[in-house]
Amino acid sequence: MLLTLVATLALSVANPATPAHPAGCGHVYLPEYDETAGLYAQQNAVSWPDSMPLESRADEPNIQSIKQMTFGGQNAEAYWSKDGKHLVYQSFQPGYPDEQIFVMNTDGSNRHLVSTGKGRCTCSYFSPDNKWIYFSSTHTKNEGPQQKLDMSKGYLWMVNPQFSVYRIPAGPAMKGQSTKPSPIITLNGYVAETTIAPNGKYLTFTSDFEGDLEIYRADLDGKNIKKLTDEPGYDGGPFVSWDSKHIVYRRDTIDSTEELNDYKKLLSEHLVRPSRLEIWIMDANGKNKRQVTHLGCASFAPFLHPNGKEILFSSNYGDPKAREFDIFKINVDGTGLRRITNSPDFDGFPMLSRDGKKLVWASNRNGKVRGETNIFTADWKD
Repeated sequence: MLLTLVATLALSVANPATPAHPAGCGHVYLPEYDETAGLYAQQNAVSWPDSMPLESRADEPNIQSIKQMTFGGQNAEAYWSKDGKHLVYQSFQPGYPDEQIFVMNTDGSNRHLVSTGKGRCTCSYFSPDNKWIYFSSTHTKNEGPQQKLDMSKGYLWMVNPQFSVYRIPAGPAMKGQSTKPSPIITLNGYVAETTIAPNGKYLTFTSDFEGDLEIYRADLDGKNIKKLTDEPGYDGGPFVSWDSKHIVYRRDTIDSTEELNDYKKLLSEHLVRPSRLEIWIMDANGKNKRQVTHLGCASFAPFLHPNGKEILFSSNYGDPKAREFDIFKINVDGTGLRRITNSPDFDGFPMLSRDGKKLVWASNRNGKVRGETNIFTADWKD
């Protein structure tokens, strides 16, 4: 969730005065964004191009023919439509109280707002038939920005109970027509981190409405909710495989009674303290759960390769200061770990197109001000 405007996990730990992040899809790990400099840069810039080619790096052989798709602010969590013709993403831009949902064609054209422009939005996704755009939003409960939190208890994320899942008709939205979002899932607690099975039979989301942060699935109309995880700790960030048979996710394992008590106390205050996030995989019905990574660091935003054999994910693995986040690839059996990106600061939220030929992700590369994060696409080379 979260296109956060503040520091990475490591920077926040080092500076307890830094505002807390909301829990969710992983924007908490974006570097601190210089909002004032960003606003000045946008006011003095020419209009955005549709896209711009960017030189490939010799140490990133898997990504070629890179194109930058956004040009200012903080933009992340961009996801392909099933037909590969559109992208939906969230962005913090001048004039809005908090992050909002935008769409564009995959050549960067027809870029515009599709959420209400109110409250805070996150975790958007196209339905596989391209009829709907789903996202979570706080706009009916809070039209302003998400509150900042006191970090005196250390580095925390907010599990915002004002989030509900909504959807809007994709056709009018893609034409720039304003439509009122319809509520799909509203529960007594946090409801976000939604992704949708490409076969159109179910969606997944994360919620704490039963007292713990767990992963659920439901029909696309929000009915027939079923819990998929049931262990203490933060299970979240589910992504459904292109064949709709598996779900990859991240898990914050609880290893001691002290950690469990701390987790429960914070969750009662709508907070979590992230520690070691590992990548897991399970069947679409919640069975056959197994841990994939054992890296002991912050790993998140997994996506299963269309071949079903490899997982792309974001992690700060290998950085002693825990500030450098890159995209990695690993086999589903936990072998063959390989680093994919090498640019400074942040690279994350990878998603491969259905045919496995295109990658979309968010990165700080080529930013004009500190912490600027943009959307990029590239040809994927296995």
